[in-house]
Amino acid sequence: MSTEAAVERPPRKRRPGNADDAVYRGVYDAVLDGRLPPGVRLPEKSLGDAFGVSRIVVRKALSRLAHEHIVTRRPNQMARVASPSVSETRDIFEARRLLEAEVVRELAGSLTKAQARQIADLLQREQAAQRMHHIEERVRLSIEFHRQLAECSANSVYRRYLKELVSRTSLTVALYKTPGASPCYMEGEHEGIAEAILTGRGDEAAALAVAHLDALENTLDLSPREPDVDLSSVFR
Repeated sequence: MSTEAAVERPPRKRRPGNADDAVYRGVYDAVLDGRLPPGVRLPEKSLGDAFGVSRIVVRKALSRLAHEHIVTRRPNQMARVASPSVSETRDIFEARRLLEAEVVRELAGSLTKAQARQIADLLQREQAAQRMHHIEERVRLSIEFHRQLAECSANSVYRRYLKELVSRTSLTVALYKTPGASPCYMEGEHEGIAEAILTGRGDEAAALAVAHLDALENTLDLSPREPDVDLSSVFR
């Protein structure tokens, strides 16, 4: 047994150019995998302490996240994780159906070998996570599958906006999912979309992508919600 005392490592120095990237990616990933739920406050000081950076760096990262509608920022108010309304949720799904259908139609039969391998690897990892009941990892990989489809597009505008819509969809699922529903994992649907793309069946890939998003939207509870008010406290 070693008698040497444990030596605390000094904080890793971040290069000036990637400090806000670390905050951006950390918050982004935490939102998408549900560790930061919709509506939660994001104090600049707390984030700065967590990442070992200044509030100026945090502010820069939050500005990027706000630009992508992942967080909301208002004058003289603390930033929060975005909390889409029911109407906005329906708009997000409608836009994503149109754009993702076009992207997978474009990808059909045109993927490079490297892109095809990346998608196959994602599917294998997603299936493994599902078998082992690693729910958080499976959700993350499900999201990554759709982001990877966007990344494969030759159209830079499609890439940008579809990745943003995938992220915003994840927020709506976190906010409105029906208890017990399985977000974005419908047995075999990702595999079906991928197979249609790989075999050049563009229209079928588009139809499968739309059906998949329809099924995902149907797992959400988008019914009108009556406000819950404690009348005794109102008229106290």
